[in-house]
Order: sequence, then C-alpha cells, then structure tokens
Amino acid sequence: MALKLLCLAGDGIGPEIMVATQKVVAAAAACHGLDLQFEDREIGFAALEAQHSTIPESVIEAARAADGVVLGPVSHNAYPPREAGGLNPSGVLRKELDLFANIRPATSVAGLPTPTGAPVDLVIFRENLEGFYADRNLHSGPGEFMPVPGVAMAMRLVTRHASERIGRAAFANAEREGRKRVTAVHKANVLRTSDGLFLEVIREIAADHPDIAYDEVLVDAATALLVRDPSRFDVIVTTNMFGDILSDLATELAGGLGLAASLNLGPHHAAAQAQHGSAPDIAGQDKANPTSLIGSAAMLMAQLGCPPVALSIQTALTEALSRPATRTADIGGPLGTTAFTDSVIDLLRETDE
Repeated sequence: MALKLLCLAGDGIGPEIMVATQKVVAAAAACHGLDLQFEDREIGFAALEAQHSTIPESVIEAARAADGVVLGPVSHNAYPPREAGGLNPSGVLRKELDLFANIRPATSVAGLPTPTGAPVDLVIFRENLEGFYADRNLHSGPGEFMPVPGVAMAMRLVTRHASERIGRAAFANAEREGRKRVTAVHKANVLRTSDGLFLEVIREIAADHPDIAYDEVLVDAATALLVRDPSRFDVIVTTNMFGDILSDLATELAGGLGLAASLNLGPHHAAAQAQHGSAPDIAGQDKANPTSLIGSAAMLMAQLGCPPVALSIQTALTEALSRPATRTADIGGPLGTTAFTDSVIDLLRETDE
C-alpha cells in the first residue's frame, strides 16, 4: 500500500510540529511496511509573501490530489483582509474539499493530571460547513453583514442535508467504536427553527439505531455537565459553533488543547488538523508540544485504511504522555519538541519490535 500526504505546516510553531509529526508517522509507516510519501506546500504568511495568498489555488489542487492532508496551525486572525489574500486556510480547505465533519476526541491519559481530576473519554462530532461560520458557508453569500452603520447582523444556516451527514457520521462512530450513547447538543428553546430542524433530523437517525441510547441536552447545560461529570457524555453531535466551543472545553478538561487531536472528514477527503493555535510567542524555541498534530495524523492514518500505523502512533504517544520524564514542559515535563518526538519514536519502535 502506498499513500501520499500533503503537509501544510502553517504559521508560528507549525513548521516545528509538522517536522515532528512527519518523523513519527514515517517511523510508524516503516515499522508496518507502508510506502508513505510527504509533499510539503506553504500556506499562511509564508505563502502570502511568496504567492500573495495564504492558501494559493495550487495548494487546493494538491489537497484534492493527495490521499490525505496534514494541516498545521495558522494565524488567520492576524491575516490581512480577504481582498489582500488573507484567507483562512482551514476554512477554505473545509469548504473546497467538502469536509463536513470535524471529529474531536477528548480522552484523558492515565497519570497525567486533569483540571478537575475526573477522567474524560468522549468524542464530539461537529458539523463543519454551516451554522454561524460565514467563511464556510457552502450555500449562500456572506453570513454577516451590516445593513446600516452601527448595526451588525449574522445569519445561521442549518440544512437537512448537513444535519443528516453529521448525524449519520456520529452514530456510525458509536457503532464502530462500541460507544453506548449519542447526545445531541442544541439551543432549540431559543433557536427554534434552525436547531429545531437539526433535532428533527437527528431524532430520525436515532430511530434507525435502537441499540444506541440517545438524548438531547441544551448547550448551556452541556457546558456545566462537562465540568461536573464528563462521564455523562460518550458521543456528542452538534452544530458548528457549539461544537467548536464544547470541544475546546472537553479537551481542556482531558488535559489541555495541546493534546487535542482533530480530523476533518468528507465523502472523498480527510485532513488532520491540530486543534490549537499557532502560538507565535514560542515559535522557533523548541518548546512546542507536537502531540495534537501527531494524534491528528494518527486519526488520519486510521481513516486512510492503516489502523496498525494509527495504533502504533497513538500507543507510543499515550505512553510518552503517561511518563513524567517524557513529557513536554507545558504539561510539567523536561522535554522540548525534538526530544519529545525522539521519545515517541523510541517507544513506537519498542512496541512494534
């Protein structure tokens, strides 16, 4: 089997954690006899300077041609206006590749302290192309506008099609992974029409899966329940903005955003993506924790039909995080980016011998 991954390092710490990720994935691929190739392209500030766009069309075409994409963090909040080439690479790729699902697991590691001390083991399925996110709207024009000076308005898009896709993906994951419950998180008491449609669709899908428990929780209650008792949740399915917010909370409760893996999935394409930002304040200092991007790449390998490679990566990563001596400084360990990467590779090879 041969695979080609397009690697887009991004801004800030992106190049450092991309190198770390490539080293770990390459080591795992070698252990399992997988023919793996990396293609590197520039996005973000580097691409803007060279090609006057933070994500040139040639990169989008390369993403379509690759078997999968590994996307590093970007500093899109600091980009110039869109008309000056300042596009959000993440949003553009999700739209152009029809990456409708953002899958974000939150799993605590044994021995690694969490903010509340409670173990976390859940996964959030976030609809990725609609909602209030104006830059990812596939079906209409700008989602935000100012009809008169001093008055800003936002439009929220929820369709049956998108709700069906994310709902079916969530229930399929529950069945495949042996999870017992799917919870739809919403605000239908206020957003009666849009979240009303979302819930109507998810209920129909739930009826096709009688062996999986199904319930519904208001988004404000869900935040409180996540802190009070994260074991209350197994699989969460929700709309774009709610999923974005809840997944950051869940992964922080599981140990921190620096550990949070994420996969963007569509009918024909998939992209691994670090859940955290570009952290320009520590860029180039060998301080970045590459766990998020490495874990995301493991999810991508599983999606691409290489579960043994994915398992090797995740097992070594979890083992490294469980040991105080092989943790990065942000989670109380002594290691920098390079030394942590080397430790993960050593553990990976030990496990696969």
